[in-house]
Amino acid sequence: MPQRKCSVKSLKQSQKRRLHNLDIKTALRKTVKEYVETTKTDPAKAVGLLSLAYKKIDKAAKRNVLHKNTASRRKASLAKLLKATKA
Repeated sequence: MPQRKCSVKSLKQSQKRRLHNLDIKTALRKTVKEYVETTKTDPAKAVGLLSLAYKKIDKAAKRNVLHKNTASRRKASLAKLLKATKA
């Protein structure tokens, strides 16, 4: 446990940020999982979920939870999945 006031405050801030980032990642994972399951059953409905997944990925990248190249790669793989199910 930190001794100095500034270190205590820094620890509290980092814990709060960690939980916030965890919430963002969890919501993203749930959305992507729902999208992947929907592409298998109903590709028409999956198009709407794809835009929602894109939105969450972009927000995570904007907030530095994900690196921008990681976000781009995930978006490409989701689009590729939808294209494969339509064909």
